[in-house]
Amino acid sequence: RAGVSVPDPLWSLQRLRAAVHYTVGCLCQEVEEDKDVQFSKQSIAAISEITFRQCGMVFYFMHYDLCRHAKRTTVNTEDVKLLARRSNSLLKYITQKSEELASSNVEQKEKKKKKSNAAKGERTPGEQEAAGTENEDSNMA
Repeated sequence: RAGVSVPDPLWSLQRLRAAVHYTVGCLCQEVEEDKDVQFSKQSIAAISEITFRQCGMVFYFMHYDLCRHAKRTTVNTEDVKLLARRSNSLLKYITQKSEELASSNVEQKEKKKKKSNAAKGERTPGEQEAAGTENEDSNMA
C-alpha cells in the first residue's frame, strides 16, 4: 500500500536486542562502580544475549502456553504474576507496580471525564453540590 509505513519485524528485533545490550551495559557499569569489579565487553555481550534469549522464552511461555490455555490472545498482569510466583521479591515488585499503574489509569480516566464534562458545560457531582450550596447562600442573603 502506497504511503503506509509498516515496521520491519527484523529491524524491530534488532532495536530491541540493542536496547537490551545497552541496558545490560549500564547495569554492569553500576555494578562496577558499587562492587569494584570489571566486566569485559565479551562478558557484557554474553549477559546481554542470555538476557535477550531468556526474555524471548518468557514471552513465548506467557503468550503460547498461558494465554492459549486460558483461551485468550492477550497477556495480562495475572500471567506475569503467575510467571514470577517463585520469586517473592519479584512478585511483590510486579504487584506493586501493577497497582500503581491501575491507580494511575483510574486517575487519568477521571481527569478525562472531568475535561469532557467541562467541555460539554456539564458539572461533576461535587461541582453541582458546591453550586447548590452557593445558590442557597445567595437566596438566604
